[in-house]
Amino acid sequence: MQSNGKVALVTGAGSGIGRAVALALHGAGYNVVIAGRRAGELEKTAAEWDGFLVVPTDISDPLAVKALFAKTQEVFGRLDVLFNNAGMGAPAIPMDEVTYEQWSAVVGVNLTGAFLCAQEAMRMMKQQTPQGGRIINNGSISAQTPRPNSAPYTATKHAITGLTKSIALDGRPFNIACGQIDIGNAATEMTERMKEGVPQANGTMMIEPRMDVQHVADAVLHMANLPLDANILTMTIMATKMPLAGRG
Repeated sequence: MQSNGKVALVTGAGSGIGRAVALALHGAGYNVVIAGRRAGELEKTAAEWDGFLVVPTDISDPLAVKALFAKTQEVFGRLDVLFNNAGMGAPAIPMDEVTYEQWSAVVGVNLTGAFLCAQEAMRMMKQQTPQGGRIINNGSISAQTPRPNSAPYTATKHAITGLTKSIALDGRPFNIACGQIDIGNAATEMTERMKEGVPQANGTMMIEPRMDVQHVADAVLHMANLPLDANILTMTIMATKMPLAGRG
């Protein structure tokens, strides 16, 4: 496969959106580093094509994140695109029943992990020649509108929006662009339950439409391929008939 000479790093690349985006980037000629907590699942992603750099990583661990980016620097010498995708949720229970440990785990991965990866990416992008690069954050539809009983996940995803804007602002002098993609109902393992029905804001259960995850991968690839003098700050891609654009 013809390389475009660029390097991309995808977190949460062992399944779902992360796997689809990693494969799309690789197919477009990027050298791709894939990270995630489950080494076995990362290997399944890597088995799709030759040439992935597999680095099992818990992004909530600062030392592990430093090691991930050090390995990327060692092997490829630069980083052009970071897709900050790794995330987790807490059980769908009333907010007053969420434990401190459940809250902390979600914050540790979704917010702190995204910050740590963005921080290391910015350090690399500032120092490399040519200078600059692009960071794409997975915000999720929950960065805009919550589902019932989702306070930890929703709070972290709203925070990602602030992180995205801060990176976009602070990265300007160094040719570092940052954008956010908010994804609604992509057909992955995480959304299988929607085929049986999920709770709605009015207390009912409803089967929700889903879209092919390849559309998400194509959208992220479009963001990644933009020249650094252009940026999609925010993009929403969703199943057309999902019940988002309406009153609960």
